[in-house]
Amino acid sequence: MGNGFQVADRFAEGAQYIEGRLRPGTSRDPQDVVDPATGERVHRYAPAGPDDVDAAVAAAGAAYPGWSGATPAERSEALHRLAAVLGARAADFAYAESLQCGKPLKLSTEFDVPGTVDNASFFAGAARHLEGRAAAEYSADHTSYVRREPLGVVGSIAPWNYPLQMAAWKILPAVAAGNTVVLKPAEITPLTSLMFAQAATEAGIPDGVINIVPGTGPDAGEHLVGHPGVVMTSFTGSTAVGRRVAALAASTGKRLHLELGGKAPFLVFDDADLDAAVNGAVAAALVNTGQDCTAATRAYVQRPLYDAFVSGVAALMESVRLGDPFDPSTDLGPLVSHRQRDRVAGFVERARAHATVVTGGEAPGGDLAAGAYYRPTLITGAAQDSEIVRSEVFGPVLVALPFDTDDEGLGLADDTPYGLAASAWTRDLYRANRATREIRAGCVWINDHIPIISEMPHGGYRASGFGKDMSSYSFEEYTQVKHVMYDNTAVARKDWHRTVFGDR
Repeated sequence: MGNGFQVADRFAEGAQYIEGRLRPGTSRDPQDVVDPATGERVHRYAPAGPDDVDAAVAAAGAAYPGWSGATPAERSEALHRLAAVLGARAADFAYAESLQCGKPLKLSTEFDVPGTVDNASFFAGAARHLEGRAAAEYSADHTSYVRREPLGVVGSIAPWNYPLQMAAWKILPAVAAGNTVVLKPAEITPLTSLMFAQAATEAGIPDGVINIVPGTGPDAGEHLVGHPGVVMTSFTGSTAVGRRVAALAASTGKRLHLELGGKAPFLVFDDADLDAAVNGAVAAALVNTGQDCTAATRAYVQRPLYDAFVSGVAALMESVRLGDPFDPSTDLGPLVSHRQRDRVAGFVERARAHATVVTGGEAPGGDLAAGAYYRPTLITGAAQDSEIVRSEVFGPVLVALPFDTDDEGLGLADDTPYGLAASAWTRDLYRANRATREIRAGCVWINDHIPIISEMPHGGYRASGFGKDMSSYSFEEYTQVKHVMYDNTAVARKDWHRTVFGDR
């Protein structure tokens, strides 16, 4: 194919990566990987069944004592080698990511792959800073300190919108902290997760530390969440599925980390730089064809700028170039599947009954008709309580609504069950600070929307889940705190023993 990357040859031995090697899955129902730009099958594989999950958990459990017992420096060195291998294979990773997802190659090349390499480099360094806390004599007769220790085998489930980056976000902090991992990627986008695990083996990370089991949620995902050998579940996906995962995890008392849906507000005050806000809104609404849980989906614009904002966004959306993901001139690729395209189209069609589709709102014809394409879409006139404003569409769709006062705008922006991300656009420091205080979201950008960096945490409030990815804060998800206390007296009979036997 394209750059010489042959999917069938790369995964000829199977698409399950367990104990450092590929093997076929045991599910009887074959799974296709489809190029969403053409609708053509690029690979067929046997997905994971419960037996594969069992084997992966057993491999991770066997690898845990050695990996958790390695020094932070040893784990750090291994992750530095992984970062180097990922960087050396960057072209293959970018190609495979675009092939299975439909995202433009320039997005895979400039964002997904370098972001993953940077994550690996960051956690290579962070592995050497897993510190506990020294505590002096809080009790006069004892000295205490706190250890931070790994948990064990982590079972992770990653989504299809950013397969490579989500694999990295799940795996890297867990293994940097000394855990071992079984990751179930989305069954429709398994390629780069498998390649990530192969790169880890090439970098010298021991067999069994990272295991990949592509399969469906009912067959592989639920078995992984409920597995008695797994001590923690980390899940990224929709809020509805996250609630199912939480129920399954609760039945076995597992630690849980959830990064769920979003409906990010894009709040534009009347003193904002209009050109910056227009450009920012279109970029933030359309990145990854809108399949991003932090994407700008609800633009609230103060009335003096509202009409100009709508006109500017519509014109800029109409200039965005849909096309072949591997064409350097393409701005927007297809959605990940025809099923997802039809889901997005359904939201827009239902909105037409009570709102106005200013631009877009249709799938293109011609050369793009066979792919899962959908035109960038701007909707106005929707009510705050309408489906298009309240529900996560996960496509290239932006809804714009006006507001009058600052109080109204902030209230509308925060009127959502979600709380993953938001942005506010203003030149006024006091307005900006107020927005960061009053909008309940895991990240609030000022005069920008979408950028993330490895050093800063990513995670949500409310129905967007809990826990953090990236940054040193992620170690709080993948480690446990142990209190160690030493007696300093060498006295056999302590004063407190009188509460059990004898007098003072």
